Amino acid sequence: MSSKPIIFSLLLSITLLIAEQSFEQKGVAVVTQVSGKPKKQYLVKRNIPEECKKVPITNEMLWTGNFANEKVPEKCKSTYVHTKGKLLPLQLYDDLETYGELEVLKFLKKMQTDKDLVLIDSRLEKWFNYRTIPGAVNMPFIYFEDPDHYDFHFEYALKFLGVIIEEDGDYDFDDAKTLVIFCNGPWCTQSPTMIYSLLEIGYPAENLKWYRGGMQDWLGAGMTSTRDRELNKEHPKK
Repeated sequence: MSSKPIIFSLLLSITLLIAEQSFEQKGVAVVTQVSGKPKKQYLVKRNIPEECKKVPITNEMLWTGNFANEKVPEKCKSTYVHTKGKLLPLQLYDDLETYGELEVLKFLKKMQTDKDLVLIDSRLEKWFNYRTIPGAVNMPFIYFEDPDHYDFHFEYALKFLGVIIEEDGDYDFDDAKTLVIFCNGPWCTQSPTMIYSLLEIGYPAENLKWYRGGMQDWLGAGMTSTRDRELNKEHPKK
């Protein structure tokens, strides 16, 4: 058997990997709008300050104490509470994909021209308002977990997602949008609760994607958040 096909396949894989790595640095232009507020534009990418690029990748520098040596500049550290919730499996359900940061970035890019794609922050409104992924819309998980108590919000959310509630109470998913759903982190049960609630009413599993890492992994990787703009206002660049 010739080794050429194998070599070609390896070269292709390397090329795709390099392209994905540059994708996280070039970023995605995202226009987002919260009800009642003007539109905002973000460049969603991995934000790595120049001084952080000089930090050597060694055990001493990366794993000392709370994951960073005291010599590492504060700008290069991303530490968040990880002692809440419970750890969740990598796959929640058959035919339901689990996304990482690059998949979310690609989804965001497609979402700018495809209205049938929606990135959903399933946390409560106060969490969404404090900090989220640019371009996400807020649909608290509780609307789906307890639709009888939040009937108006539940029906409005389904209508936004392209789901029709028929007169007999059945659901028509023919025009259901494709969703990426996230919450606070790989230990957060809010997005899985929303996903299971959607599956229970018949939402197609292939139209649901789960960003398991959520805000913890997003911020830990140095990705753009809506709060970055506010922080820049508080601490303008000199």
